[in-house]
Amino acid sequence: MKDVFEFADELGPIKIVHVYDPKCGLKAVVAIDNVARGPSIGGIRMAPDVSAKEAFRLARAMTLKNSAANLPHGGGKSVIFGDPKMEPAKKELLIRAFARAIRDLVEYIPGPDMGTDERCMAWIKDEIGRAVGLPPEIGGIPLDEIGATGLGLRASVEAALPYCNFKLTGARVAIQGFGSVGKHAARFLGEKGTVLVAACDSHGTIFNPKGVDVARLIALKDAGNNVTDYPEGEKLNADAVIDIECEIWIPAARPDVVRKDNVNRLKTKLVPQGANIPFTPEAERLLHEKGVIVLPDFIANAGGVICASVEYHGGTQSLALQTIEEKIYANTEEVLANAKKSGSLPRQAAIELAEARVRKAMSLRR
Repeated sequence: MKDVFEFADELGPIKIVHVYDPKCGLKAVVAIDNVARGPSIGGIRMAPDVSAKEAFRLARAMTLKNSAANLPHGGGKSVIFGDPKMEPAKKELLIRAFARAIRDLVEYIPGPDMGTDERCMAWIKDEIGRAVGLPPEIGGIPLDEIGATGLGLRASVEAALPYCNFKLTGARVAIQGFGSVGKHAARFLGEKGTVLVAACDSHGTIFNPKGVDVARLIALKDAGNNVTDYPEGEKLNADAVIDIECEIWIPAARPDVVRKDNVNRLKTKLVPQGANIPFTPEAERLLHEKGVIVLPDFIANAGGVICASVEYHGGTQSLALQTIEEKIYANTEEVLANAKKSGSLPRQAAIELAEARVRKAMSLRR
């Protein structure tokens, strides 16, 4: 636990809970960071190599994300150790066992994340009566289906354009992680005239400087194929997506994919972070010094949690979409204006904005 509490401060975390059920092999960690603004909302991530430290870092990102989006929620996150592609019956057993284990953690509202989906949230809702990101059949707004996070990424890009020396029409896009976030980001940006030149998944990268047909690539992925099954273009290894020259480079996979040792390989102008904590702090600083604008994760990719909050409070899908665009555009605008005025990194300006709102809420609580 020492590595987790190295990061603890006056904001949190208020709880780090380890969960273990030997009967079904469940091993998980729940991190509840701060609930001054309201009960925490945060996804459940399933992967073989997660950790308590990752859970806390992601929970803090959720605190900042929910605060920056001005939602009445704090931040939390869960990680479950396991292969997300395990047999469905075993996965249901694990998810239901996890739900029962967090029944009394009423200050935490779980949602979907990498390795979990709306069906998993339905199992949790069935067990304990609270979850977001539910199937529409039981009152949910299908955030993955409508592409809530991808829509928010487009809004952040549009807000950042006055600070960039390129136009959206014809702008080249490369996406690291062509999953539910990446594919919708490509789709929404494509509607504004951008050109997807590269995309990667865990199996490799497809690169075509003339452009990849987004709808065709999405159809291939939805059918269970890999991006390298796309027939037109150069097939590269997964890491090669970092080397693709473009105007917009979107990380939409795991944490810390861009670091000091590989940041100089990036040849881009704008990075709206679709993944959570995808760059190390040093990588962001080095890019800032080179004039690359990095839109922080908890500003740019807040579409999913905004949608979840609207769902939790009984709102409609149309309200969710409108709220996502309005909030993320306005927050990106404010962060970049503050960063320019102070000469700071966008992330620092975003943290100051979010933390000020959290501290104001804390001052009103006992």
